[in-house]
Amino acid sequence: MSRRAYLDHASTSPVHPEALEAMDPWISAADPGRVHTEGRMARVALEGARAQVAAFFGTRARQVIFTSGATEAINAATFGALAERPGQVVVSTVEHSAVRDASQRYGASVLAIGADSEGRISPQAVMTALASGPASGPASGPVSLVHCQLANHEVGTIQPVEEIVRVCRGGGSAFVHVDAAAAAGHVPIRFDDLGADLMSISAHKLGGPRGMGALLVRRGLRLPPLIVGGAQERARRGGLENVAGAVGFGTVAALLGAPGVLEASGNRSAHLVGRLREAASAIPDVSIYGPADPTARLPHLVCLGIGGVEAEPVLIGLDQAGVAAHSGSSCSSETLEPSPVLQAMGVDADHSLRLSVGWPTTEEDIDLAVTALPEVIGRLRRLWAGAAG
Repeated sequence: MSRRAYLDHASTSPVHPEALEAMDPWISAADPGRVHTEGRMARVALEGARAQVAAFFGTRARQVIFTSGATEAINAATFGALAERPGQVVVSTVEHSAVRDASQRYGASVLAIGADSEGRISPQAVMTALASGPASGPASGPVSLVHCQLANHEVGTIQPVEEIVRVCRGGGSAFVHVDAAAAAGHVPIRFDDLGADLMSISAHKLGGPRGMGALLVRRGLRLPPLIVGGAQERARRGGLENVAGAVGFGTVAALLGAPGVLEASGNRSAHLVGRLREAASAIPDVSIYGPADPTARLPHLVCLGIGGVEAEPVLIGLDQAGVAAHSGSSCSSETLEPSPVLQAMGVDADHSLRLSVGWPTTEEDIDLAVTALPEVIGRLRRLWAGAAG
């Protein structure tokens, strides 16, 4: 196979070799809930991984509930909060579909708040939502849950989470859930410092194994579990624990949590993405979505609006040139539906392209992309112009 550049790390990133190596002895791990030697060994591995994840995200091990990924964690947070305190849910229009859909599924009245043209949520909008009833439909009591992503999964906008948490603490008794799946492993996150009640994370976006994630729960908070049937995870999530997955997750957390590693990784990602942004800026009728300020966005992704050509041919053309990218809603793997995030921002949601880098991305990968991007777009525009003529 000719050289390829995988630039879809915001969807999922390859597993770190160190994580794979650490997982291997635990693929056939015994039940960590058993008292025999094999079970106790599995328990030690599981709890060691929990401590590694907790340390990386700035909290205590007892506050980490292992899940199958961020989607389950989001559902568990939503279900648990609404079961404990029924009421309305505040959801921004730029949240991930798992957040939007979970809020609707569990029967809450949803108060939608908008975002600005850079995808940023306003704390004032949250304050207004806390003080108002639903725009339509029957009222369902006060707001009991506010969802707030730590950073946007499409354009990378970092949200004012701490300000929103302060607004919620001063405006009622709503739980605050933070979706950190897009940001984890790319910017520093200290859960206890955020002040939120719940935070969802996923291992596969930062170089850990698929099918592994966690829900972080504020100290002292006890919510009804989404998955029942066993007393695993201190009775907070039933089902036999995925010891190998937890070990892989913990290994990556420890790697990224070593002194200076996360900062160096972020600087490297910002440099590589900077090259992509520069190349895109040189192409006529190409827009860059999200904040221009690099401190206000995630370092590892860029979202482009490409005028004069449909998104699917651009993806196919890049793929044929050896570049894997993404377009449309990041919540969809089957279709190229317009991104609800971009629609909410008021920009062109039908002609988007997202490029994202990760731990194995090289300068040569970027070389390939910055060469292919203008060539593919230019060729397709000429074909479009010829067909129109």
